Amino acid sequence: MNKFLKTALCAAGTALIAYNGFACTNVLVTKGASKDGSVFVTYAADSHQLYGELYFSPAALFRPGIMLNVNEWDTGRFLGQIPQAGQTYQTVGNMNEHQLIITETTYGGREELYDPDGIMDYGSLIYITLQRAKTAREAIQIIVELANEYGYASSGESFSIADKDEVWIMELIGKGSKLDKKGRNVRKGIVWVAARVPDGYICAHANQARITNIEFDDPENWLYAEDVVDFAREMGYFEGTDEEFSFCDAYAPLNFSGMRGCESRVWSAFNILCDGEINGRPAEEYLDYAMGYNADNRLPLFVKPAEKVSLKDVADVMRDHFEGCPMDMTVDAGAGGHHTPYRWRPMEFEYDGRTYVNERAIATQQTGFWIVCQSRSWLPDEIGGVLWFGVDDAATSCLTPVYTTVNEIPNCVKVGNGSMLEYSPTSLFWVTNRIANFAYMLYDRIEPEVRAVIDERENAAIEMQPVIDAAALELLGENPTEESIQASRDFLTRYSMDMAQDLFDTWRELDIYLLVKYMDGNVKKENGHGTFLDNGYSDRIPASPDQPGYSDKWKETVAKDAGDVLEVK
Repeated sequence: MNKFLKTALCAAGTALIAYNGFACTNVLVTKGASKDGSVFVTYAADSHQLYGELYFSPAALFRPGIMLNVNEWDTGRFLGQIPQAGQTYQTVGNMNEHQLIITETTYGGREELYDPDGIMDYGSLIYITLQRAKTAREAIQIIVELANEYGYASSGESFSIADKDEVWIMELIGKGSKLDKKGRNVRKGIVWVAARVPDGYICAHANQARITNIEFDDPENWLYAEDVVDFAREMGYFEGTDEEFSFCDAYAPLNFSGMRGCESRVWSAFNILCDGEINGRPAEEYLDYAMGYNADNRLPLFVKPAEKVSLKDVADVMRDHFEGCPMDMTVDAGAGGHHTPYRWRPMEFEYDGRTYVNERAIATQQTGFWIVCQSRSWLPDEIGGVLWFGVDDAATSCLTPVYTTVNEIPNCVKVGNGSMLEYSPTSLFWVTNRIANFAYMLYDRIEPEVRAVIDERENAAIEMQPVIDAAALELLGENPTEESIQASRDFLTRYSMDMAQDLFDTWRELDIYLLVKYMDGNVKKENGHGTFLDNGYSDRIPASPDQPGYSDKWKETVAKDAGDVLEVK
């Protein structure tokens, strides 16, 4: 979801366009590509304005005639009303009670295809569809119906849509506005294509349209708008046969921004999960594409992982900063004295008449929330769906499991507990931000400590999951009744609430521990984790602290810049 791409992808130039909007990353894993047969979809909701909280909508029944207000997800702006469905399903974040998953990234595309009078923005399409669909195919149909009926109010979008059996990537864009004599928009709606990810494969997208040629003769695995090619011809985006048509090239042409700022993240995810070999080719052979230099060397849409992927594997991919490749931000002078893999926005800077890149990695400082959605076909819907939820920067935050049939949401991540303009001492988002922002100053010291706690907690929760599932299954029974279903839901609610609260308590203690240990650039000596050596005379005065100093790159840069002034003589 990335507003800079609305214009960036229409441009013919090669400059990296600065942006302040949304920019997200998705990794999609089919059940045949996962270690335990789960479907996984990751999502980092990255925005400088988005608050990290967990959306919740219980199932409901509505009388005929009830209208639903549609407010733009990005801004809260009222867009219009549509009829409410007679029945809605429970949603927890980007999943529903039937284990359906919908996430997104915005690629922008051609600016003239934005409809200023549309009612359905991309965020509303996600959350309204989750309330109305049970399967991925049904979700695709509902998204199309809603956008075509009420008009599409956003720019080009890539959706990840998955259920417990199938995983799809869907890309769509509006048709712009063309009024007839009565002032009606005769172009209302979308052009779109959806491709099923082959079982045993993975996919990823990150703010750049990725679907090129469409397999029109394979309706089982490819779905598309009837006019997807004809509309491109009408608008002058494409000439040629249907077989030559490329959705991406017609509606969201590649440029430097689309490759370096977006496809580079896809390359990095593939590189990690495919162990450096992408569908039989060394991943490094695609580096010229990922770095924005060769648009003809395009990454494949689907790839086969080197090994089957675990939940922890895919969670850790979301913590990547291009480590070990040419875009690695920890090795140049921009990393400062502590190997910090972050660059503040905008995404480009100018110096001495040239423009340079501030890299955009998968893990980023402006994440509102991030998730790993897990659907499991071997379990009933009452137990099978789990939303692993985290807030703020994925590299310094921990996922906590929330089952999708819970009765309520933990207070520390509940909507309304704080905002981007209101600090809350009981909010997981704010305490996680405190740790992250401290880590940015002393990254090589603080991040390893935070990561150790993350790994310990996440591995323990993953190891505990079969025990929790078994207990919930026992409560549910072989022939579930209303009472047994409620008993199972009550149990999973308590577990999800307790895990989230325990994470909050741990992070609050970790925040205090890190501040005491690393204040003022010093490192206090420890007796053990959380307790510090005193000076031998008073338990209120610490032992003389360590002072590790700065990285060699920092020393080299400072010496070159100011050595004449700083050299000891």
